[in-house]
Parts: sequence; C-alpha cells; structure tokens
Amino acid sequence: MPIHDSYSQQFINHLDAFNTSEEPLSLYAPISYILEIGGKRLRPILTLMAADAYGKNAETALPAALAIEVFHNFTLLHDDIMDAAPLRRGQATVHHKWDVNTGILSGDAMLILAYQQLDHYEGSLFKSLTTLLSKTALEVCEGQQYDMDFEKQSAVNTTAYLQMIQLKTAVLVGCALKMGALVGGADPVQADNMYTFGVDLGIAFQIQDDILDAFGDPKTFGKQVGGDILQNKKTILYHQAMALGTEKQQTALEKWFQSKPEETTQKIEAVKALFQETAALEKSTALVKAYTETAFEKLHNSGLGAPEQQLFQQFGKQLMGRTL
Repeated sequence: MPIHDSYSQQFINHLDAFNTSEEPLSLYAPISYILEIGGKRLRPILTLMAADAYGKNAETALPAALAIEVFHNFTLLHDDIMDAAPLRRGQATVHHKWDVNTGILSGDAMLILAYQQLDHYEGSLFKSLTTLLSKTALEVCEGQQYDMDFEKQSAVNTTAYLQMIQLKTAVLVGCALKMGALVGGADPVQADNMYTFGVDLGIAFQIQDDILDAFGDPKTFGKQVGGDILQNKKTILYHQAMALGTEKQQTALEKWFQSKPEETTQKIEAVKALFQETAALEKSTALVKAYTETAFEKLHNSGLGAPEQQLFQQFGKQLMGRTL
C-alpha cells in the first residue's frame, strides 16, 4: 500500500464534508463539480505529511491542505478556459459543462474560498500562511503568462522553460509542504528547506509528466498519450530536441509542430522518434533524476529525523516511479 494512502483518505473525508451547496447554485455547483472529479491530491497530502512529520496531528493541517487543493483547482479551471480545453480528468471542463462566464466567476469564488480556509489559524501562523499563499499565487500567474508567451516564441531555451514550470507548477508543491511544516511547528529555516525540497520535487514531477505524456503506458497514465504533441505543446522534450538536434532534425520537428494531420498516429510516432533520436528523452529523464536527488538532499537540513526523511523520500520515489 502506498505510504500516503492514509493521508489521502483523511483529506478526501475532509473534502467530502466541505460544503459548497450554497445559493446561487449556478455559482457553487461548478466548484463542487471540479473538486469531485478526482486528481492526484498530491499537494494536500504533502501538507498533511509535513504537519505530522513536525509533530502535530495531521488533522490540524486539514484547513491548510484544503486551501491548497481549492486554489490548485481554481488555477486548473481558469487554465482550461485559456486553453479552450474540452476535458479535464476525462470529464467535461467547467466552461464546457456550463459556460465561460460561469467558469470565470466560479474560479474567482474558489480563490476566495481558498483564503477563507486559512481563517482557521490565528496570529502569526495565520499571517505566515496567507503571506505564503499570496506570494505563491502571484508566481503561479507569472508562470502561466510565461507559458502562454512561450507558445508564440520560436526560440525558448531549456533554462527559461525550467523557470516557467518552477513558477507554474513547482512553487505550489513547495507552498503545500511549507504550509504543513509551519502548522506542524517547524522553525522558519526548517520550513524554508521543506519549501525548496518541494520546489525541486515539483520540477521533477512536471518533467516526468511531460515524458509520460509522450511515452507513458496508456493503461496507467490516465490521459491520452501524445496529447501534448497533438496540441503542439512545447514541453521539455521539444526544447531538449531543439537544443540537441541537428539542423535537419530541428526543421523536421518544427514542421510536425506546425502540422495538423487527420491521421494523428503518424504525427505522434514521428515526433516521438525525433525525441529519441536527438537524445531529448534521455536528457529529460536524467533531469528528473537530478532534480529528485537534489530535492532529497534538502531534507538533510529540514530538522526531521531519519524516519521522517525516509517517508518523504519514499513518497518522491513513488511519484517518480510512475510507469513509462
């Protein structure tokens, strides 16, 4: 049984008790809908784990964990509108099931609801948590803007891409861990080290997700394999291929990314072949390992004992061991 199952069930029970069945129903029903259609619950689980690791019952961190999850789903709701995405987790996106205006307004309400969860804490802890969430929220917006800007640019280097995924994805993982650590009683230095552990783990997670989108097992990945390729999304694999490939390979990759063939299988297989031939897959896989190992090194300065550090390492290994 995965080590995080007990935390996951504890959070799901708390999420189920979260009441959004208020009026007007047209505002709150979409919120319940997006929170109920699943997801990895990675971030709230880490919040509970961190609080527990620093000596407080994980139950004390449930409001913070819920704040993280509601905020995360708020970003997904608005991202889906910006991407004109029809599906989220295999279900219709909110703006497709309702409409764009409802999606925007329900998302706005989710952001407010996320902050309201932090009202469960008092004094300096409340201030620390709200300051952290505000900083993280702005960074996520910056990351999303970079992501949109990059789609219009022909030349984006790997360093810039890694900075983008740090802001768009990884800082929220760091925020989740730091919130849990603060609730658990960690001192500022320990909490900061948990934050940097989370950021590195979050970068590794996103790179692994990019790889799985192209090379994952359809039976276990949970999404359409090759979806990023069909959407011409320039993931780490694309940027590595453009950096490492020959001029001929770069031209071929650009041509495929400008195409919209009726027969999608050919495009997916051709682009995947280029990712392998240029060593983009190999280099990206090495980055996952490097960021994961760097993340684990941060645990040595977390103030946690060896057993607690091992739990987070096991969680990280399970996360990065998702099936190719």
